[in-house]
Amino acid sequence: MDARAIIVRLRDRQPLSREDLSWFAQGLADRAVSDAQAGAFAMAALLNGLGKEGRVALTLAMRDSGHVLRWDMDRPVLDKHSTGGVGDCVSLVLAPALAACGAYVPMISGRGLGHTGGTLDKLEAIPGLRTDLSEAQFRAVVGQVGCAIVSASADIAPADKRLYAIRDVTGTVESLDLITASILSKKLAAGLEGLVLDVKVGSGAFMKHPDEARALAQALVSTANAAGCPTSAVITDMNQPLAPELGNALEVASSMRVLTGQVSGPLADLTAILGGVALANAGLATDVEAGARAIADSIRDGRAAEIFGRMVAAQGGPLRFVEDWQRFLPEAPVIREIPAPRAGFVAAMDGHAMGLSVVALGGGRQVENDVVDPAVGISDVVPLGTWVEQGQPLARIHAARESAADEAAATLHAAITLSDTAPTLPPLVHERIG
Repeated sequence: MDARAIIVRLRDRQPLSREDLSWFAQGLADRAVSDAQAGAFAMAALLNGLGKEGRVALTLAMRDSGHVLRWDMDRPVLDKHSTGGVGDCVSLVLAPALAACGAYVPMISGRGLGHTGGTLDKLEAIPGLRTDLSEAQFRAVVGQVGCAIVSASADIAPADKRLYAIRDVTGTVESLDLITASILSKKLAAGLEGLVLDVKVGSGAFMKHPDEARALAQALVSTANAAGCPTSAVITDMNQPLAPELGNALEVASSMRVLTGQVSGPLADLTAILGGVALANAGLATDVEAGARAIADSIRDGRAAEIFGRMVAAQGGPLRFVEDWQRFLPEAPVIREIPAPRAGFVAAMDGHAMGLSVVALGGGRQVENDVVDPAVGISDVVPLGTWVEQGQPLARIHAARESAADEAAATLHAAITLSDTAPTLPPLVHERIG
């Protein structure tokens, strides 16, 4: 058995066995498989697919390529994952809210992928905060605080860690099978007892059409449940940024405004919905609506913010971050408003282009070893359906240089469509699966 033979079979649309995929995953982990071979495998999987059985086999093989955590807790061990969007910082709000409602949340998260931001990059905008905790440190934070948000350690799904980076630079991010295996290998390795998935659909998501999003949600739910982890998915809208900010420090600021009760809106609403599903599935709420109310209550009374502050401190961040978060977050030297070229309704947004604009500003990676600038991004994005007068700001750019702001301004003018008629606004939640 060798990598070339496996790639050839996948290229020629021949089914791969569980043994094939186990060998390849282990080869990713121990580097018996080269970067070129990993990229060829990813492209063949994108073009030809692995099939349902192959998808489950790859997920389990990638999970078992490293250490699998086991928890012995007195309350359910839960988590959430989003398939990626723009302005999506739900994890920063939901993890402490779930902990406040009686769950343990050992959240193993990822970095930016393609045009979407990564939870780890956002958290690391907080000075001193570390996401590369050892297993002992990870366990200690979860046990003492109730939640922790960390990167996968070298021995947690190492096959996925390698393939994840290669997908980002080889144009293979959108593979349904590889997305499923990537998400679930880490989540299953975390030893979860329940999982809720936020599957995005729309211009700012990897899945642009409802049928694609539904297929991914069903693949994730069926694969996770086949592996023994009770899982549900919620298909949610990404035709505009979830929060009005895109960029690492800016999205932390959005999260803090929700956690400290300064704002409401789609970010707070979706946090409650996803949390309600997770709590109901775990038996911590009588139904989804009761669970959503419990999540909202934990934010309203300050318990979620208090737990977030304890998590930040336990992971090396400032001791009083929640009380004075504005002082700690970095700011870009160039801030520029984007004026509306004419009067009209904000009718459509190209979320994909907006996300790539943040990457071009330095807020994401174009190659694996790029250094992310936590301060750059886009803020104050005007929501769909808003009437704006000519010259009124559509958004603000936060850039490191004037030239970068110029490029972002051109992108944003092309990405935001104005119309004389009000658009039909999409629902925040399209459907639930599982």
